[in-house]
Amino acid sequence: MDAQGRGRAENVDPADQWVFNPNTGEYELQLGDSAPQQSAVPGPRRAADGAEGAVRSRTGTRGRVAPEAPGRDVPPPRRRRAAPAEQVPGRRGRRPAKKGGKAKKAVMWTGGSMALILVAVAGGGYLYLKHLEGNVDTTDVGTAGASSFRKDEAFNILLIGTDKRTGEGNESYGDKGNTTGHADTTLLLHVAKDRSNATVLSIPRDMVVDIPDCETKQEDGSFKTIPGVHDRFGYSLGVSGRDAGCTMRTVHEVTGIKPDHFMMADFNAIKTLTTAVDGVDVCVEEPVNDKKSGLNLPAGPSTIQGEQALAFVRTRHAWGNEGDLDRIKVQQQFLASLMRKMSSGDTLTSPTKLMKLAEAATEALTVDKAIGKVGTLKDVALELKKVPTKNISFLTVPVNDNPAETVHVTVVVDEAKAGPIFDAIKGDVSFTDVKQKEQKEKAAVAARLKGTKAPAADVRTQVLNGGAADGSAQETLNWLQLEKGVTKSENGGNAPADLPKTTLEYAPEQADQARTLAAIMGLSGAAMKPGKSVTNSQGLPMMTLTLGKDFKGAGIPLTGPAKIDVKEKTTADKVQCAS
Repeated sequence: MDAQGRGRAENVDPADQWVFNPNTGEYELQLGDSAPQQSAVPGPRRAADGAEGAVRSRTGTRGRVAPEAPGRDVPPPRRRRAAPAEQVPGRRGRRPAKKGGKAKKAVMWTGGSMALILVAVAGGGYLYLKHLEGNVDTTDVGTAGASSFRKDEAFNILLIGTDKRTGEGNESYGDKGNTTGHADTTLLLHVAKDRSNATVLSIPRDMVVDIPDCETKQEDGSFKTIPGVHDRFGYSLGVSGRDAGCTMRTVHEVTGIKPDHFMMADFNAIKTLTTAVDGVDVCVEEPVNDKKSGLNLPAGPSTIQGEQALAFVRTRHAWGNEGDLDRIKVQQQFLASLMRKMSSGDTLTSPTKLMKLAEAATEALTVDKAIGKVGTLKDVALELKKVPTKNISFLTVPVNDNPAETVHVTVVVDEAKAGPIFDAIKGDVSFTDVKQKEQKEKAAVAARLKGTKAPAADVRTQVLNGGAADGSAQETLNWLQLEKGVTKSENGGNAPADLPKTTLEYAPEQADQARTLAAIMGLSGAAMKPGKSVTNSQGLPMMTLTLGKDFKGAGIPLTGPAKIDVKEKTTADKVQCAS
């Protein structure tokens, strides 16, 4: 990106080579024309895949390629002026930026710093994103995660911070004898289907759980099954060769929530990312001088980066009872502050800072193969971008002291308190007040439950399994016929595709039957889908009840609150002081 290295004599600022394209509303990497450059022959552009479409390009002596979208008038790179009055020939004028507008439009959030960086550079050009993809390591987790990423569904990403010691200055951290690192800091990020809210659930590393058997892919391509064990959650990674897929399986075993993907980083991520944004703002209620971690802060607000930032999130002895649970609260506060800093106009409008962030993030990042491609990473990032910080909730899995210990070192899940939280996340329920849908749509959905109801004996329906546990369709059919009097029902087998939520499809003339069945099943108006009927073997019309992934069992209602209140939670827009 050095102008002299490309045979140019002009004094071009590297940061200026990232220019704002008013036609697209994005930053683009532009290297400009020069004598020794050779222009590639433009090829046809494929509209579908986005990854292989040819673009018009210029290649300099350093091998950089600048993409141009055919048919767009893209501004050339900005050059320094000799004097305020000098105008560079051929330069197009720019629109003056509206104060606050661009930053406001670009404000976004991430479940972890890695994804946020991808949001920030998503408009930077295909080739630069391809370069970032080369920085990212991937792990094949097999069936532990999803095989692909879907933009039209809710999704769960497991964010793992390891205690891996590698890297300059990290010798004093983590487990000396472990090269992979343990699951030292783990957060389950759930992003709602409508992108109105998200939840970040911290999972204590010292929580004793059942780590299930897990299949891991070896370097030679073979697979090895690692036996399960009853141990601390942190040991779901690293010990006995367990990879991130084992941690994903453990989360599924403990919470019932299946992570779709994972993002993993080590100590270097905190140091490099905080340095790239010129520090993160934190606050402590009292002065801190922790010799074990090296954290030394005065009371009140401070801006930290590098080693001090790592010490801030690593130390236990400076907070509360010096335990991991108090450290988790501080880590959540730190992550919220990092989100605010990265989504600030100062960061988003600085090409130089965005590039530093992108390089730092991807160098420290490992992800599953399903999201390891540049196009998928960009899709994930842009979906995360849609969630407002005020609707990002931070929670921790509720726990109790381990009753098996005399001296309490580990904890166990508090099933009574944790169950509703797990169910809410599985049901895509918000922990914050989110903007309500249009009044007309709300009224239409609610109206589906109002009106006359047919007798249970007149209700005709087929029951399909669309993602529920094996045998759920037959179990529900037996319950409907023997206990609820819905005798005109039959088992339709498996649905053509799995559904995240249970649905009831019916024709308009079956509305009274649909209301009866919805009441019996405990379905909301949103689960009722006006459509068309099917016919049974006698040629009579039937409704279709499809049991989705949210189905918990016959007789268990599927309706839930619009939100769930949890006392121990914070949101990403709140500024808090660690204590």
